Amino acid sequence: MSRLRRLVPADLDEAQRLLYDRIVGGPRANGPRPAPLTEPDGSLRGPFNAMLYAPAVGEALQSLGAAVRFGTALSDRVREIAILAVAAHWDSAFERYAHEAIGRVVGLSEDIIAALRAGTEPPLTDLTEQVAYRVARALLAHRDLDDADFDHARSELGEAALVELSTLVGHYSTLALQLRLFRVELPRV
Repeated sequence: MSRLRRLVPADLDEAQRLLYDRIVGGPRANGPRPAPLTEPDGSLRGPFNAMLYAPAVGEALQSLGAAVRFGTALSDRVREIAILAVAAHWDSAFERYAHEAIGRVVGLSEDIIAALRAGTEPPLTDLTEQVAYRVARALLAHRDLDDADFDHARSELGEAALVELSTLVGHYSTLALQLRLFRVELPRV
């Protein structure tokens, strides 16, 4: 059972309502999303309900999330591979639920998704995707890259992509911790 009551639109104060509108009216509503952002009663799914409890922090989190999902040069596949690596590391059922579905939409095979879920090296054929996965795993497992791995990643991905990728891993780790802390349930079907 969730530790936070789901807030419905009628319960929201002005700051919460502004944040709610940014979440449901922003790029997430138009991006690849196999499931709705809201429950039938209008309450937000996943990490977004918790954001409404602290609108200033929630606004920063949702803005960062929108930036790392929709404003980077990372390919859709690289982004979803990294997010699913985070979901596996933190054993985050909601991140896995949401991003496996998005991963399928952006072309990740069931073999790749199964390997990511298991925390094993996925059968990736694209070098950029392989390097991005290894960077994400290293950041999660060791919280760093050694000099040789950093130089290889910089050579393959570029410095801007390393900034974007490390930010994405940090952001989704934050969400995974909040999803766990608040016992966010999977959507009601």
